[in-house]
Amino acid sequence: MARRTEPFDTFERMMERMFEDLPLERGGEGYPVDIREEDGHLIVDAEMPGFKSDEINISVTNDMLSIEAERSSEPPKGRPHLQERQFTRVQRSFRLPSAIDPESVEAKLEDGVLHIDMQETESQRTRRIEVKQ
Repeated sequence: MARRTEPFDTFERMMERMFEDLPLERGGEGYPVDIREEDGHLIVDAEMPGFKSDEINISVTNDMLSIEAERSSEPPKGRPHLQERQFTRVQRSFRLPSAIDPESVEAKLEDGVLHIDMQETESQRTRRIEVKQ
């Protein structure tokens, strides 16, 4: 017995074909991040699986750290059945607990984890103030 075509089946197939060539943007999605203080340095570890070092941008302004990453994949050969990896963009910003020296920032990408090491500035470090009587 042949399957009867529903009125919206044709429309649905047309819409799928129309959108399969458009890049999928994923902004606002987060990625896990750890920030810790260690011997006058702030250390950031961010999971960035699938990104290459030239696809990641890091900026530091005063006590704000921003990490952005963007990648696009090669167009697939053949007719895709599912394609979620066309375009990905993630961005997060963090207020740091203290000011850092922007010249001291070092970053490396290793096994899908971005490691950022930043030295706190002497003048901006938190200092305990003794209250006198």
